[in-house]
Amino acid sequence: MINQTIRNSVGALILATGAVFAAASPAQAATLQECSARYQAAQAAGKLDGMTWSDFRKAECSADVAPAAAPAAQASAVPVAAAKPAAAPAVPAAAGDAVFPPAVSSKYAAEPPARARMHTCRDQYNLNKTTKSNGGLRWIQTGGGYYSQCNARLKS
Repeated sequence: MINQTIRNSVGALILATGAVFAAASPAQAATLQECSARYQAAQAAGKLDGMTWSDFRKAECSADVAPAAAPAAQASAVPVAAAKPAAAPAVPAAAGDAVFPPAVSSKYAAEPPARARMHTCRDQYNLNKTTKSNGGLRWIQTGGGYYSQCNARLKS
């Protein structure tokens, strides 16, 4: 009797938790919530015959989950498109104040071109740090740091 009460309480807790997640999640979560409710009902009625949640979900809910995934994908496509323009201001525009080397340093002539550019940019970056003329750029940062911009200038 106590085990049955505990089992029912746990089932109600799982359903309540599912309801909270369903309110904040896409349409697929609502379908999983319905599937969970059916599983809990079948479990309470003793109709599972040893079937696990995973087996029940595959057997009873797979047809419900597949159609709900398409609207969720369509709904998520709109916010992603809106999020990209918001990320555009994160690109550093302060590179105008930064001082870049005019050419690859001759002391790195024996190194491969990519490494010579990197060392030339590093030397100029460290020199700029002492004179505070990096234009607010860090060595590497999201949207292109000093190294990325310096390397691009030396390549061209």
